[in-house]
Amino acid sequence: MELKRVVVTGIGALTPIGNNARDYWQSLIAGKSGAAPITRFNPEKFKTQFACEVKGFNPEDFLDRKEARKLDPFSQYALVVSDEAIADAGLKDWEALNKDRVGVIWGSGIGGIQTFQEEMIGFAHGDGTPRFNPFFIPKMIADIASGHISIRNGYRGPNFTTVSACASSTNAILDAFNYIRLGKADVIITGGSEAAVNESGMGGFNALKALSVRNDSPETASRPFDSTRDGFVLGEGAGALVLEEYEHAVKRGATIYAEVAGGGLSADAYHMTAPHPDGLGANLVMNMALEDAGMKPDDIDYVNVHGTSTPLGDVAELKAITTLFGEHAYKLNVSSTKSMTGHLLGAAGAIEAIATLLAVKNDLIPPTINHEHADPEIDGRINLTLNKAQQREVRAGLSNTFGFGGHNTSVIFKKYR
Repeated sequence: MELKRVVVTGIGALTPIGNNARDYWQSLIAGKSGAAPITRFNPEKFKTQFACEVKGFNPEDFLDRKEARKLDPFSQYALVVSDEAIADAGLKDWEALNKDRVGVIWGSGIGGIQTFQEEMIGFAHGDGTPRFNPFFIPKMIADIASGHISIRNGYRGPNFTTVSACASSTNAILDAFNYIRLGKADVIITGGSEAAVNESGMGGFNALKALSVRNDSPETASRPFDSTRDGFVLGEGAGALVLEEYEHAVKRGATIYAEVAGGGLSADAYHMTAPHPDGLGANLVMNMALEDAGMKPDDIDYVNVHGTSTPLGDVAELKAITTLFGEHAYKLNVSSTKSMTGHLLGAAGAIEAIATLLAVKNDLIPPTINHEHADPEIDGRINLTLNKAQQREVRAGLSNTFGFGGHNTSVIFKKYR
């Protein structure tokens, strides 16, 4: 069968550096850091005392107060960004929309960890009598965000949530892409959300020794590729994309940001939390994305890397890029927007997909900030877009997202013509 073309017609973002897609993009281009001391709880006894929190967010500015109380923050974030993306795509105003053919495929690596924490603390401090909130389970389960988005909008098409740790929302985007190009839906709201900046999230990642402990300078702690990097910075937030079948988008006169060209999925099959040291899984997934898109390595101008600012991960991913792209690797722009947003876990792929497609649309590469010291293990010929945004033609951009368990995902966006 002939596969249908898929385009992006709407975006929404709630991030540590901007509470909507426009502000997020402007902060990326300006090289703004979202890291700061934690305000949600007293982090005094934690090894890491800072994070990339969403700032100035009040759910009651967007949701009914009674409704907001029934939602874990990760679901609140999902509704806010999906509302923005749906409005941006002009779907609410198009009366001919067939809601039976509009789906929601969402991603979250953890789901309602804040709700789980609160309920367990409440039970532990009680007398042993089980007094749980009746919304405990519906607030906590990872699939509930996609359910709420569909209920809010009456979308009756494919609806589920993908869970693959930090690769979750890129998995969601690729599933949405495939459902549309196979003709199973006309429009799918996709993306991901995460809200793990709390005692459980910080304590758990600290125990793994995964987080930076640069408490004296939080804003410079996320420093991908720098020789002094010491771990990632935990972030939170959400991103949403409206994926739409091309002819459907043209029929209703939608604005098109970019075309989804292809994607790849692979596994490292190596270690629970560490990447393969030679980036074998990363190489494989990027190659699969290129093959799926019918593209050659030379067709890519920008790679938004997973680039978490961990000693092992950054090196392995760049090894994979130089192996796959060969000499063209030195003509690419590469950058890690996690240097600004921190690591949004299951929502990382969604906001980084938005960064990638906006780079394609605007011919402008967001930087990797906080780079001060070259790492001798990293090939110095790679253009890491250090510290300042760079203007260039971007015909296509590839976004990588990798998760604990060895899950690898890549998605390619190309300029709409």
